[in-house]
Amino acid sequence: MSQTIEERAAEFAIQPSYHALGGEFVRPPVETLRALLDAFGIPPEGPPPDRAPPEMRAPEGEACFLPEGEMRLWGIAAQLYQLRSGRNWGIGDFADLCALARIAGAAGADFIGLNPLHALFLANPAHTSPFSPSNRRFLNPLYIAVDRVPGYRDELAPEGLDQLRAPDLVDYPAVAAAKLDALRILWREGPDDPLAFMRFCTEGGELLRRHALFEVISAQMVADGHGAGWRGWPEGFHDAESPEVAEFADARADEVGFHLWLQWIADRQLGEARDACRAEGMKIGLYLDFAVGEVPDGSSTWSDPSLAVPGLRIGASPDWFNAQGQDWGLAPLSPVKLADLHAAPFGALMQDATRRAGALRIDHAMGVWQLFLIPDGMGAPQGTYVRYPIEDMLRALAEASRRNRTIVIGEDLGNVPEGFREVMARMNILSYRILLFERHDHGYIAPEHYPREALVCLSTHDLPTFRGWWRGDDVAIRRDFHLISDEAARQQGEFRWTERRQLLEDLARARLMGWDEIDRIGPEDPPEALVVAVHRHLARTPSRLFAVRIEDMAGEVAPVNVPSTVDEHPNWRRRLGVPLEALADTALFRGIAGAVAAERPREPT
Repeated sequence: MSQTIEERAAEFAIQPSYHALGGEFVRPPVETLRALLDAFGIPPEGPPPDRAPPEMRAPEGEACFLPEGEMRLWGIAAQLYQLRSGRNWGIGDFADLCALARIAGAAGADFIGLNPLHALFLANPAHTSPFSPSNRRFLNPLYIAVDRVPGYRDELAPEGLDQLRAPDLVDYPAVAAAKLDALRILWREGPDDPLAFMRFCTEGGELLRRHALFEVISAQMVADGHGAGWRGWPEGFHDAESPEVAEFADARADEVGFHLWLQWIADRQLGEARDACRAEGMKIGLYLDFAVGEVPDGSSTWSDPSLAVPGLRIGASPDWFNAQGQDWGLAPLSPVKLADLHAAPFGALMQDATRRAGALRIDHAMGVWQLFLIPDGMGAPQGTYVRYPIEDMLRALAEASRRNRTIVIGEDLGNVPEGFREVMARMNILSYRILLFERHDHGYIAPEHYPREALVCLSTHDLPTFRGWWRGDDVAIRRDFHLISDEAARQQGEFRWTERRQLLEDLARARLMGWDEIDRIGPEDPPEALVVAVHRHLARTPSRLFAVRIEDMAGEVAPVNVPSTVDEHPNWRRRLGVPLEALADTALFRGIAGAVAAERPREPT
């Protein structure tokens, strides 16, 4: 008897059905299953695979690094680009990160959480999303503090530096032009430590060289009217090993060296920021973020095309927040190749990601088990889940975590498969719990009922600030951008009244605010006392880590990012209204930091 396409797909861990976030049973179109089989190079008919589909389980005897002891620590979460200072060049940089380390350390914090610092496209600085990187192995050189590079002098500063610093939004093209012009001059004067630079290049190997070469070709292609991504280049430049690429590399060797040097300087300055955290007595230090994938036309897929699967994009199924689902436009690693190689390429990525990190957040942690994939030509509602070799993936992650003594946090939000959090717990991967989502039928989960093995926070980069949430701005934004219907917006707006009242009553029961006090608070801007009280409330959880958003400490209203928008909203561009030099002296910062530190006092070293 011949197989159905559903049976054939299931043999290769392509899910012919799945349960959506709301519990609905969804069957993707047959065309989706055929497209996925084709993308993985699997004929629609033929012998079964050599191995059975993976099962959700942790590898025996493996676990990630986790320090002993109670460890109830807190830290400040920031987007590095948003930091404003009187010395930076219009974008937060690694020197600002050192300054933030001093501020956070003095307040009693034990870590600084950051957005992904992955390499984007220097030739297309308008591509701003840190979660849509060109290459996750390497760093974004725009974070280099130019005035901290050896050999810098004031005459290298661009004219109009005050105009770069003044706007509320990062002007990425202007910042990139100013920084690269100055950095090229410093490069021509030679590395200050040639032996260390040579060692860095040798250790980075061929993938580092190809990334630098990619950046040089990308800049030339943009100058010639092509795109920054390799899919828009002439055919001869699609292959990193082609004669055209080899000839170009020989002719532009100095420029390739410049981009190698940029990576060295960025890596060195990130190391200095890590050391600044240690100097402040922080037990964790840098808490870095690792994106779930890379863009299909970036440095990574060009440098090593064997691992990514062309014709597919990573996304998310439709849910309450976005009725159309999400298409993140990222290329997935091949589950077939990863299984064949026992997840060795993923392990190499994890070694790089944990090298400078006291803690690492894995964006969309369920990706070690399954990803929602969308074939080209289809939308998110037509996608489905594909399973990955979870035991090999977790073993590789644990090995990197232990080697570099890096705590691992898994972003387990959205459609979390049954049993996945139990696997995370067995692997010592901390859960990621957000106050706004931690609810039951009658209100919010009490702080004492949060899990110990977790990081908790009020909200994240994909959610509104606390002020924005209180005012209901997020509902209005989703409606205005047609991410939800008018009726859904009306329902969510009405429910926000309930959410606000439930939170106020929780604070009153916890004796963090008086009953008469909460009765006077309306839906307009929340008073500072409320913002402080809700942070203190959540700080009382038994969870190991608590992250406070710097936006909430600075009193910001607008969101950092509105998921599923690109140009409609200034995502990943908004700068803090308060400069670093003044942040620690604001009443709101002092109130939140003092309240959290009182609940989570720094442990003696």
